[in-house]
Amino acid sequence: MAQAQNGDGQAYQSLLLAILPRVRAIVGRRVSDPTRAEDVVQEVLLSVHKNRHTYDPKLKFAPWLHIIAQRRTLDYLRKIYRQGAREVLVDEYPETFMVDGANTIEDEALAFDDIDRLKAAMDKLPPGQRQAVNFLKLQEMSLKEASAASGMTVASLKVSMHRGLKALRAEMAEEGE
Repeated sequence: MAQAQNGDGQAYQSLLLAILPRVRAIVGRRVSDPTRAEDVVQEVLLSVHKNRHTYDPKLKFAPWLHIIAQRRTLDYLRKIYRQGAREVLVDEYPETFMVDGANTIEDEALAFDDIDRLKAAMDKLPPGQRQAVNFLKLQEMSLKEASAASGMTVASLKVSMHRGLKALRAEMAEEGE
């Protein structure tokens, strides 16, 4: 990598070819679909290219590469999770074969009613609590990520989330009666 940083294009090309199997292995452990895994591998190689100036030749290269590969893989998994969380199946109704009449259209309507009730209860929360619950529970951000995104301290996020969940439970129980 040090030679590549000094402008040696041949060394850089050799480096990219040499790290490709390792990157594929790191990504392949978490992304099972080969096509999507290859997309993530390309993202990793792009990140290596964009961030090659940050590599310190005094340090080992493998840990630097491993961290980049892990982070791009996690970014991809978060993206897929968020897309899945927003998708609502309209044409497919899940079936339960344990009980006759389970998962009827009435059950589906009740589930959507619960979602509407939850949204209404979330709207009643103070902004800080709403934001904490949204980031930490709905978007499943870490405390550190949520702190960076919201500008709140980790401690205040914890308190706001606790109070927000307590208020949501009370509101949902009150509406359910």
